[in-house]
Amino acid sequence: MKNSLQLPSGYHELLQELKTRIRGAQVRAAFAVTRELVLLYWSIGREISQRFDREDWGGKIVDRLSKDLQAEFPGVEGFSPRSLRYMRTFAEAWPDEPILQQLAAKLPWGHHMVLLDRVKEGETREWYLRAALENGWSRNVLVHMISGQLREREGKALTNFQRELPPRESDLAEQILKDPYNFDFLTVTTAAKEREIENGLLSHLRDLLLELGRGFSFVGSQVPLTVDDRTFYIDLLFYHVRLHRYFVFELKVGDFEPEYAGKLSFYLAAVNRTLRTPVEGPSIGVLLCESRSGPMVEFALENINQPIGVSTYRVTRELPAPIQDELPTVEDLQEVVNKLRTEIETLRREPSNGE
Repeated sequence: MKNSLQLPSGYHELLQELKTRIRGAQVRAAFAVTRELVLLYWSIGREISQRFDREDWGGKIVDRLSKDLQAEFPGVEGFSPRSLRYMRTFAEAWPDEPILQQLAAKLPWGHHMVLLDRVKEGETREWYLRAALENGWSRNVLVHMISGQLREREGKALTNFQRELPPRESDLAEQILKDPYNFDFLTVTTAAKEREIENGLLSHLRDLLLELGRGFSFVGSQVPLTVDDRTFYIDLLFYHVRLHRYFVFELKVGDFEPEYAGKLSFYLAAVNRTLRTPVEGPSIGVLLCESRSGPMVEFALENINQPIGVSTYRVTRELPAPIQDELPTVEDLQEVVNKLRTEIETLRREPSNGE
């Protein structure tokens, strides 16, 4: 039975125009080139958006349009009512065609669906779009970065970079650091020591490098530095391929203490003397603490002439073993639930006193 929906003026012309446009895109790109597909979806979304604004189309028109396009292009995915609504939202999210051509068209459609679903503010959406392109994030990584609020954390470390690094390098170095670092992939006890957390990070090195960001290359852990016949050990040593310099990470459990900055400054001087080559820039230090006070960090870094940043980190904490032993297991809870269900069913079957 034919749909009795009253079609508005201009609908059939639009349908024919879209059919022609879709066929053209199929010929040019066989629907395989990301850019052509995204540009096609944007153009469809813009047409739908403009018709809705100009001619006051109802929502059921999208359902009818979807049905007609699917009939014309059987087996071709992407023309469901939900997809067409995404296209409309996509076109409205990127009304500036130069930005569409230069940026948005380079990102796969699945990424755009994530951005539309999870990021509502335009400036923030563009930030994640640029970051995804620059870092080559997969769709799952993009979801992870948005969920972890990367934009809110990036560039928030307390540093002395403005004083100790050239302007361009200090800006880039500050953007590289985050606060807090999200190590939620790591589960440790509440009484975890620094080596336990460090070993956990190494066992999740891929996740650690993803959290640190593009450009970091792992050099080693507990890297020995011998000075005046004494050997000291760096917790984590990385090399940044864009800044061409070493990054020395020191991991501390608990609050920031002023003496941590002095010791890290010593490590940086030793790395510059023993590992750095003439073509590399001065090494950068990063103190990772569970918490820190802004004024205390500021005072601690005031007279240090090595570039140092101080950030916090978060991990997933387990309850101590004695408390865990006192808590019911999943099996215990399930047994209680089953018992309650049995009692409820029994009460339901029993006749009431009034019967």
